[in-house]
Amino acid sequence: MQKKGITEYNLIYKQGMSANTIHRIKKGLPFTTETLDTLCFILDCEVSDILRHDKTK
Repeated sequence: MQKKGITEYNLIYKQGMSANTIHRIKKGLPFTTETLDTLCFILDCEVSDILRHDKTK
């Protein structure tokens, strides 16, 4: 988000994402693929730019 100049404020108030969704992402809690798709669209990036699979867990 920093590289793209997008803030949490922008995601919530300009892009319409819920504050609860942002909180869940920040805390590493589950979120939907729809949310992931929305983030990729907003940030103009790929899923692999957002997610990393940790095989040790």
